[in-house]
Amino acid sequence: MESNVTHAVTRWIVMLAVLAGSSTCYAEDHLSILVAGDLMQHMPQIKAARKPGGSYNYDECFAAVRDEVERADVAIANFETTLAGPPYSGYPQFSAPDDFLRGVVGAGFDVLLTANNHCVDTRRKGLVRTLEMMDSMGVAHLGTYRDSEERERHYPFLLEKNGLRVVLLNFTYDTNGIPVPSPCVVNMLDTAEIAADLRKAREMEPDVIIALPHWGVEYQTMPSKEQKELAQWMLANGVNHIVGGHPHVAQPIELSADGRNLVAWSMGNLVSNQSKPNTYGGYMVRLDLEKRDSVTCLTDCCYTLYWVSRPPDNGYRHQHRILPIDYPDSLLTATEQRQRSAIRTSMRRLMKEHGKGNIRENL
Repeated sequence: MESNVTHAVTRWIVMLAVLAGSSTCYAEDHLSILVAGDLMQHMPQIKAARKPGGSYNYDECFAAVRDEVERADVAIANFETTLAGPPYSGYPQFSAPDDFLRGVVGAGFDVLLTANNHCVDTRRKGLVRTLEMMDSMGVAHLGTYRDSEERERHYPFLLEKNGLRVVLLNFTYDTNGIPVPSPCVVNMLDTAEIAADLRKAREMEPDVIIALPHWGVEYQTMPSKEQKELAQWMLANGVNHIVGGHPHVAQPIELSADGRNLVAWSMGNLVSNQSKPNTYGGYMVRLDLEKRDSVTCLTDCCYTLYWVSRPPDNGYRHQHRILPIDYPDSLLTATEQRQRSAIRTSMRRLMKEHGKGNIRENL
């Protein structure tokens, strides 16, 4: 096992990679943050990504989203699998090839969320190895830790870029009943713990605090009573914006009347093999922050709807591909065209009828 000193040096390298990333540069004191939904790996996805000779490649999966991800100053997503090494497995206990992470990093994601209900699917080996692979590939992460000392050093997560200081928080409602293996730590949805984290966050003198919770009820397109109560509590205790995940379907976005607080209840899946209604799509949300006279404002907010084109069950003519909802594609079958039409109608109706505030769809 690596020493604590080695971990600290590695994480400094990770932060430098985020701060010096190749994304579009804006004027000082302006920062664009893109947040995407669940990155999942069911066995049909793993099989579709396998190449002759036994290697895996996910370039095709992310090809249509790479430009949007790379345009943001910072791109964040929920990494909802583990990297425990072979043999690989899908639901209910996920373990994906390392090449899936390479595809995610290659698509331009800078920060990955690891506190979710599948983070200890492969117990301590999977949790620790996932963090080791993220460190080795230079991608920042938050939510799970090798031990309490590592959490103390690196959480809350402070991002400094373009003259802004942004604190990120990530926590999960559960780990599917699997005990967190000692000495590992998983950030849990516990208000006493979150309150302590917020006190520490405020000592960092951030311009913005963004909470990224793993919460809600699976397959429900509207936020639960518990989500609403927790959101009110977080906003009252210093959180500025909330962008959530876990339900595997899109839930609406709400912007407060004064434009100061945004809540995206659930982004849905970015990529998966799920086929229940509304699970084969979701959205990315982009927050544009600007600091004026020491006051940081949300100057713009937009979202982009996506869906997943899946290979047929009887053969893999292509990978699972994340496509913009109106993306023209001659490869789509008649069934896929109907699926895309259905989820496009559903998500746009959801945003129109239940979204609040001046939030636009990025067409």
